[in-house]
Amino acid sequence: MDLDVFVSVHRAEWDRLDALLRRRRRLNGAEADELVALYQRTATHLSLIQSSAPDPQLTGRLSQLVARARSAITGTRRASWRDVTRFLGQGFPAAVYRARHWWIPTALISTTTAILLGWWIGTHPDVQSSIAAPSQLRELTRPGGEYETYYSSHPAAAFAAQVWTNNAQAAAMCLVLGIFLGLPVLWILFENMLNLGVGFGLMSSAGRLDTFLGLVLPHGLLELTAVFVAAGTGLRLGWTLIDPGPRTRRTALAEEGRAAVGMAIGLALVLFVSGAIEGFVTPSGLPTWARIGIGVLAELAFLTYVFVLGGRAVRAGETGDLEAADRSASVPTAA
Repeated sequence: MDLDVFVSVHRAEWDRLDALLRRRRRLNGAEADELVALYQRTATHLSLIQSSAPDPQLTGRLSQLVARARSAITGTRRASWRDVTRFLGQGFPAAVYRARHWWIPTALISTTTAILLGWWIGTHPDVQSSIAAPSQLRELTRPGGEYETYYSSHPAAAFAAQVWTNNAQAAAMCLVLGIFLGLPVLWILFENMLNLGVGFGLMSSAGRLDTFLGLVLPHGLLELTAVFVAAGTGLRLGWTLIDPGPRTRRTALAEEGRAAVGMAIGLALVLFVSGAIEGFVTPSGLPTWARIGIGVLAELAFLTYVFVLGGRAVRAGETGDLEAADRSASVPTAA
């Protein structure tokens, strides 16, 4: 594309669109029709320039012009309860369901890694001594020790809020940092699995694995699932940068990035539930079977939500992206 020729041919249309947008009086019917037509043409011009001859200054001008025109045509849209219902009933579970081929393997590999680390630590006293002194290890693992009192050392509400905040931040980091080819996500996952493996190994070596599982499983099932979903989605986002498929890289990243942002909001709600379980159920006086049962029910409820509602929404065409009316205008591009 000869950019100078393209600009000279279409500059008058852009200037006319800008003039219509600056009108202070209400447009008449003919002017409104002209505004819509110029908006559509300018959006097409912008897409062509972005794909064929990207020029930062011209792209910036046309992007601003298209955004202003789109706002003038569609008006200011406010979020409604319909949006919330659609997000929770279709958008979020569909996004999680679509990412299942990434987060399920992530969960299996990560869990296996944590178990192997725990076995290695639990069966090698020299590794345990490199973690802490024997007296410190006894203080950690003894009945009423630091592993047990950790969950009841603060007021339940404050502890639940703190746990929720920390986990939501970790999930958001997995989603956002996936753009860096997924490498930071792998590190975050390893740190989490290492912490889990250390606790598993030390408590099992002290003969208190049942106590450890009774403390971790009630909240850990749902919490770790949310982390795995975030990590898998982050890894998929990083892979999209490498292989966008039939879409342009810009379009693919925009679509997957918007879905990832929605995922962060949904996972924050899931982690709120796991944080409440960790703050109120884990340190409670309920029998171990009851505490673990609550955790299993919460996990099964989430998986049912994803695979039933999410699967149904995906089969109906839902992708977890914004609705078409809320996305930026674009034109089809050749594969």
